[in-house]
Amino acid sequence: MKVLVLGAGNVGRAVAWDLRDEFEVYVGDISEDRLRAVSRFATPLRVDATDFNEVVEALKGFDLAVDALPGRFGYRVVKASIKAGVDMVDISFMPGNPLELRDDAEKAKVTIIVDAGFAPGLSHILMGRIWHELDDMSEGRIYVGGLPKEPRPPLYYRITWSPKDLIEEYTRPARVIRDGEVKAVDPFERIERVKLRGMEFEAFLSDGLRSLLESVRTEKLEEWTLRWPGHLEKMKVLRELGFFRPEHVDKTLEVITPLMTYESPDFTIMKVFGRGTIEGEPKEIGYLLYDEERDGFTSMARVTGFTASIIARLVAEQSCIYGVIPPEILGMRIDTYTRIMEGLKEREISVERWENASPDNS
Repeated sequence: MKVLVLGAGNVGRAVAWDLRDEFEVYVGDISEDRLRAVSRFATPLRVDATDFNEVVEALKGFDLAVDALPGRFGYRVVKASIKAGVDMVDISFMPGNPLELRDDAEKAKVTIIVDAGFAPGLSHILMGRIWHELDDMSEGRIYVGGLPKEPRPPLYYRITWSPKDLIEEYTRPARVIRDGEVKAVDPFERIERVKLRGMEFEAFLSDGLRSLLESVRTEKLEEWTLRWPGHLEKMKVLRELGFFRPEHVDKTLEVITPLMTYESPDFTIMKVFGRGTIEGEPKEIGYLLYDEERDGFTSMARVTGFTASIIARLVAEQSCIYGVIPPEILGMRIDTYTRIMEGLKEREISVERWENASPDNS
């Protein structure tokens, strides 16, 4: 089976590497340097993602594609996969709503799993499992972070993914559920202190719930992204001064990206929990994930890319119906949930489940 991974960055490289022994893997990108880096285990293919027709033509002849491009390309790439008639696993975190393309995908008999990375992605799978197990869920919350183990001033953050997508987290209103209704709030509405695994973080509201806003019925649902203390206040000031406006963001990134580009092992951490009832009795179900950089891959590339590659295998086996499918559906199904959790364990990504008592006591 031929698989095309679009995007030869850190995450795309992890996806291609994980699929290399079971599939005929190609990697598409416009950068010759990035393509050379993947040529040891995949066939490089020059693809210009800004050209819709070129992406459509590139997809033809493949059985499956994985979109690991930056979010600004995501919606068009999903449309291209539908036009080409090729199944796709998408991890781009696109600004648009891919669920709008459901009917088109069903008519084309194409399966598209969207937001199939870490968060959104694995976070949704775990929340979908929690929601399915509870008779009635009153509250759900996600805490997630990808951070350097050795943070450096002045910004205490290391970029391991698209810098523009990072800035968008601070500018895009965060959609949450409060009092049973979807509301859009300022991501810097408040900054909280959170302790996990003995470490203290800052947390801000992020717009990562996406399809969960439609598929999970609850009174309260929020996603919080974690940073080391000292980062968020600086980002908040830059935003308030206008440095993140579209006309200024490229220049801003020229200045701040080098401050967040340095050598330091990274780690990822995620806590997902839901509270409600089972047979009338109060119940809390949750998961705690922790992973570190290893084997030449950043932890963010591991948890994002390997989640996507595990899901790609499910799609290749035709385990999913036609249409645009959000990842929480895979969590609600016991068969796909079990396969994903087993796959993570095989790749030494630690996910601990608890009921009624959080293992980190926070």
